[in-house]
Amino acid sequence: MERRSSRLLIINKEKQVLLFKFELREDVLAGQVFWATPGGGLEDGESYEDAAKRELFEEVGLMVEQTGPQIAERTASFALPSGEMVEVEERYFFVEGSRIAVPNENWTELEHEVISTYRWWSQSDLLRSTEQVWPEDIARMLIAAGVWTAAS
Repeated sequence: MERRSSRLLIINKEKQVLLFKFELREDVLAGQVFWATPGGGLEDGESYEDAAKRELFEEVGLMVEQTGPQIAERTASFALPSGEMVEVEERYFFVEGSRIAVPNENWTELEHEVISTYRWWSQSDLLRSTEQVWPEDIARMLIAAGVWTAAS
């Protein structure tokens, strides 16, 4: 199965990136815990940019006319909770955000089930962490985009 996805690299004024903590409790992936960027799959006929704007509103509560630029893309394979393997083409969009709290009233039922919390991560927090973070090269993406520095 193939899937196209828009992901959001939301950066606040302190240059921290927003990540959601996913705790999978059911199906074949039960017990997996990881942090990941907000975002999700494209709907029929939707562009990557339009999906990024929609996901930004649904998952973070921010409505924008336009996201920042696409700063990275990757292809990855992983298992869905059903056990089905999916190959996903992800495009990452930069978004400047100042919001501290993230509302969840527009989340889907599945998002309410699997997202346990969120956190704003500094570069040093992310580099020191032993927790699983997706994408695993998020620091490199933010350094390449000029958000973070290689020396930090």
